[in-house]
Amino acid sequence: MKETQAAVEAAIEKYGLPKIVIHNTAQLTIKPFLDMDEDEFEHIWRNMVLSAHNLARASMIPMIRGGGGSFIVSGATASLRGTKFSAFASAKFALRGLTQSLAREFQSKGVHVAHVILDGIIDTENSRALHGMDPERMMSPDDIAQCYLDLAHQPKSTWTHELDLRPASESF
Repeated sequence: MKETQAAVEAAIEKYGLPKIVIHNTAQLTIKPFLDMDEDEFEHIWRNMVLSAHNLARASMIPMIRGGGGSFIVSGATASLRGTKFSAFASAKFALRGLTQSLAREFQSKGVHVAHVILDGIIDTENSRALHGMDPERMMSPDDIAQCYLDLAHQPKSTWTHELDLRPASESF
């Protein structure tokens, strides 16, 4: 928590009070449940859920002080259903629950809290190497960023809490 708080304070000092904060961490570990030990399971949970908790604690008060803003959390298909990746799925479930709780607590204070389900493979150099997919079937990071920006600028009368993004080729 101390490192996150220090990083947020440094960013505020340099750029001013935050209007948009995005939590976009994931640690996809493809491993059967029985092959994963407690330390690895906890590390994945801390990487995804505790980091969101720490970022929210460090940024909510400054956003409220600045008149509001948007706190956007990246989820995944695993936010909605279990997968073969038990540590990843359970962390994404918890992240979704945390985001819902934050929305209920902070929307009345002017902070738009949203959870975005990214249902597909994001087009990065690493994911191209790992999955060997045609980039046309992947999610463009620039397009995701534009959706996040649009979400952050919604009028208060129509705030979205949860958004599902996927490439047109993705089945669901």
